[in-house]
Amino acid sequence: MSLAVLKSRALAGMHAPQVTVEVHLANGLPSFTIVGLPETEVKESKDRVRAALQNARFEFPAKRITVNLAPADLPKESGRFDLPIALGILAASGQMPGDGLDEYEFAGELSLSGDLRPIRGALAMTYAMRTSHHSDGRRRIFILPRDNADEAALVADATIFPADSLLQVCAHFAARGADSDARLTQHRPAIKPAAPAYLDFSDVKGQLQAKRALEVAAAGGHSVLLVGPPGTGKSMLAARFPGILPPMTDEEALESAAVQSLTGGFSAARWKVRPYRSPHHTASGVALVGGGGTPRPGEISLAHRGVLFLDELPEFDRKVLEVLREPLESGQITISRAARQADFPARFQLIAAMNPCPCGYLGALHRECRCTPDQVTRYWPSSKLDTQIIKISA
Repeated sequence: MSLAVLKSRALAGMHAPQVTVEVHLANGLPSFTIVGLPETEVKESKDRVRAALQNARFEFPAKRITVNLAPADLPKESGRFDLPIALGILAASGQMPGDGLDEYEFAGELSLSGDLRPIRGALAMTYAMRTSHHSDGRRRIFILPRDNADEAALVADATIFPADSLLQVCAHFAARGADSDARLTQHRPAIKPAAPAYLDFSDVKGQLQAKRALEVAAAGGHSVLLVGPPGTGKSMLAARFPGILPPMTDEEALESAAVQSLTGGFSAARWKVRPYRSPHHTASGVALVGGGGTPRPGEISLAHRGVLFLDELPEFDRKVLEVLREPLESGQITISRAARQADFPARFQLIAAMNPCPCGYLGALHRECRCTPDQVTRYWPSSKLDTQIIKISA
């Protein structure tokens, strides 16, 4: 047949809408065209797919090849469409059996040798597949790179078939019989750790008042501002704060992991470990809330269901602190751009730390403060974030 239809997924914020990859081969001058609002990474897949097919000893058709990524009004980005495009060309040219393709969804970036490389958002894509069904009511099987298999298998009722190369996927469809050694098999995730590993809160010696206040904040979900001279343990206390938070539920862990998967920063070894993000005080407002031409999650979303720690709070720009107001109240952030809009969760716990004055030694017993009252007044952040202030002594 000269037409092949496969299923894949795009990423639009936290959502992963289904994309239909249609490949058509026609007579005429040889060409390779991709339509359906592809971005640069998708347009470049033409060269990757051509080289991968030739290096895998397949024949690249000398025909007019048209690839349509539907729906046409949904922007497509990244190299995750390399695998379905290559399989579509093979199926449309008769080099691979095309029957049974509708039972699967595909995603994977191809190297020039035909190996499969990991992709971003595998967990978010698998999470979205839970509501997508085959025409007869069965869920589709997800074929993706092996490096993403552990991540995708965290969705309990998903069927994951990992592959190392384009040849393995083709051999799966060419094999006859369910017991053939060439067929891909369902991935069994590695054993999850019994308990997340956190820094121990008992490492902090003394500071009983600060410890007690953080325990109350952990129980009630309060934001905290730690104030004290340098070296009194503010950062040390904050780094150990995730360890006294309640254990994550399966749904919370999936939400947090799906957000981190969008940036490619999730590891299955950190399953059910509450995230801890500590951006530098030079971070911009976009770095904190997210953004970009293709909206990506910022620090507040990467800290979803975990802790956002802002050290040296007065050094942050006032406008940067003001952008935290709405996410702290609503637990989510909406990023709007001219071409698209994306919603990301942002239910985090804010821990901030600062010195009591510019020199840091106001109220310290072992060193004298040399700041004027006016300098101290101007040093404190002007943003009125709802925080519980804890003063730590030297």
